[in-house]
Amino acid sequence: MKKEEVNNGVSLFAQSEYLMDSDPLEEFFALNLGDFMSEHLISKDLAQKIGSKDKKSALKNQLKELISIYSSQKTLSVLSVTDTNYTSIAKTIAQMVDAKECRIYLLKDNRMMLSGSSNNDAGHELCVDFEGHDYIFKDQTTYAPMRSVSGILGVIAVKTSDNKILQKEYLKLIIGIAKLFATSLKMQLMVDETNSLTADKDANMVDLQHVRAELTALIGDLCDYQQNFVQEMAKAVDRKGQYKVSHSENTANLARLICRELGLNEKTTDLIYYAGMLQNIGKITLPERIFATSGKLSKEELKEIQEHIKTGVSLLMNINFLSEVVPYVTYQTERYDGSGTPEGLKGQSIPLGSRIIAAADAFCAMTSDRPYRQAMPVSQAIDIMQNDSKWDPVVIEALKQVVK
Repeated sequence: MKKEEVNNGVSLFAQSEYLMDSDPLEEFFALNLGDFMSEHLISKDLAQKIGSKDKKSALKNQLKELISIYSSQKTLSVLSVTDTNYTSIAKTIAQMVDAKECRIYLLKDNRMMLSGSSNNDAGHELCVDFEGHDYIFKDQTTYAPMRSVSGILGVIAVKTSDNKILQKEYLKLIIGIAKLFATSLKMQLMVDETNSLTADKDANMVDLQHVRAELTALIGDLCDYQQNFVQEMAKAVDRKGQYKVSHSENTANLARLICRELGLNEKTTDLIYYAGMLQNIGKITLPERIFATSGKLSKEELKEIQEHIKTGVSLLMNINFLSEVVPYVTYQTERYDGSGTPEGLKGQSIPLGSRIIAAADAFCAMTSDRPYRQAMPVSQAIDIMQNDSKWDPVVIEALKQVVK
């Protein structure tokens, strides 16, 4: 490989002298396995393994590395659970959408059986016909199928306290979770098949290539569904936070404009954009009543809000392609004058992405209507931020340029 190609960021997968150029799927690996979403997970050691002269060993190594990065458990971990305890997952989902009850059904012996419930209900069978729909509302309950290419593998059932269909943002989040679940269940089947095949000394190249093709297609779906999941979760957070506009999206878009004004590269800009979208993701676990009140919060409620950053970081740490945004989210509440949290960092010691998100978030919050106050004029918000030592003056100057 030419030195200039390495400097220009050509994937480590493309650096091998022994790529199986007669196999078109090798191009997939040469294209970073999904751009920046997974490239940071690729090591030189992995590239060398995949570039082995022994083509069968190379294929097996590719498969082993893929299932270690994209295991079914890591897929489910975006729901902030550490095991496949479906009762725990049901409780997490109910908390996310402020539901009265959530049940999870899985297909077993051609029957849809209860596998977990937020109310610890006893097991029973579900009989619902979806007829190709993403969801149905029946018996005062919203049902979302976990649909894969091989059919419906399970169902998420959610009942609200008012027995009505879920709010639009929550409904889309449940549908996104159902798709993610279906992918994780399919992934488990693929992991089992892949482990069996890689352990077989007599496995032939055709079978290995076939499994890799299925696995890489499934990983593509997984990346799409993970991305959709976090975007829908950001919108659900805004719904829970009582914003009349898409605060997270507005913050992310403004942060991106500031990045471009500052001349930051495209990858850094993308990461800061995602961090802006997801900076308040931890609030998804808080009840709506906290945000609906216009009065003084109790000490317990105030503590819950203050803890949302840690919860959000925990969620993001479990999502492969978003792990790089964690520092930006972690330190978004730091302030330029050292008055912030969690560590009281000051000035340039705060990551630039965090300083940008903090300013964009504050500006969008000040210039948006909330249940307890009206939006502030843009000029007034800029004046306040320019005269406050909490904000990076370079970032505020860029902000001023993009909103004027």
